[in-house]
Amino acid sequence: MTRVLVTTDYLRPGGEVDRYLRGAGLEPVYRPLVGPRDPDELVVALKGISAALVGNEPMTAEVLAQAPDLRVIVRTGVGYDSIDVAAAARLGITVSNLPGINANAVAEYTMGLLLAAARGLVQSATGVAAGTWPRADGQELRGANLGLVGYGTVARAVVPFARVFGMNVLCVTGVPRDQRVGHDVRFVDLPELLAGSDYVSLHTALTARTRGLIGMAELHQMRRTAFLVNTARGGVVDEVALATAVRDGTIAGAHLDVAAQEPLPAGSPLRGVDGIVVYSHLAGQTAQARAAAGMEGAVELVAALAGQARHCVNARHQTAITADAGVDGPTYS
Repeated sequence: MTRVLVTTDYLRPGGEVDRYLRGAGLEPVYRPLVGPRDPDELVVALKGISAALVGNEPMTAEVLAQAPDLRVIVRTGVGYDSIDVAAAARLGITVSNLPGINANAVAEYTMGLLLAAARGLVQSATGVAAGTWPRADGQELRGANLGLVGYGTVARAVVPFARVFGMNVLCVTGVPRDQRVGHDVRFVDLPELLAGSDYVSLHTALTARTRGLIGMAELHQMRRTAFLVNTARGGVVDEVALATAVRDGTIAGAHLDVAAQEPLPAGSPLRGVDGIVVYSHLAGQTAQARAAAGMEGAVELVAALAGQARHCVNARHQTAITADAGVDGPTYS
């Protein structure tokens, strides 16, 4: 029987996904990822495994080279930067993700972070818990400028929410002009977006070109009253530069659902900075999004094993690399 490794932590034996996989003639093997995974442990877990349904498992070239039976990897989410797709392609391993699977959940959460930043919600609750009664004025979102870095499914889902709040939306993207749907967004370049936004929200994939995209130079282009919001990937932001910028008042603050290293290490530059709030990577984690991702991931895995993957990223990844090589400066999804 074909064995399938399941590391996504919310998928369990006996559940809907388990029944689906077994009904397809597969044998699920559960090794839920909680915290960092040692590469050697992962190599052992992949022994005799033909397909893997994974969360943020570090599927490095070294790990993949020691998994000779592996034919399919399906990421139960959108981002797949934890998987060495180029190495997988060389080894004949199909890699899939689930584009748009949690877009609504992340879009709603983004609005939550914008409200938290505008009204100082975390600071208020923390102050009350400490025995004080904070009463600082907040800001209304109505009339404020929201800058979206990236125009994928999540960013597009944010737009109508922001418009309901009365916000003006700017966006920087590499999406071709004829694919930029909607008339409620003004497309600009990155410097104009940074200079003109009260809130800058990151929604771009982490690639070699976007790693450290928001550094000290970019932070100095933002308004001193502006907030940075990140529900994308921690590596898109230079965390040392961000901590410095918030401390010295270059920008007002940041609300981050993601960090370069998760869980946040004790020595992170983001710790202990007034104005920076770090959450525990919860944007896509709703009951509805998890249920959808689990089942959609299982369906994609079965299809990929049959040579009929619907969301294969191998070709897309190579196309992005090729396109990247001919572009000066970063590209945005």
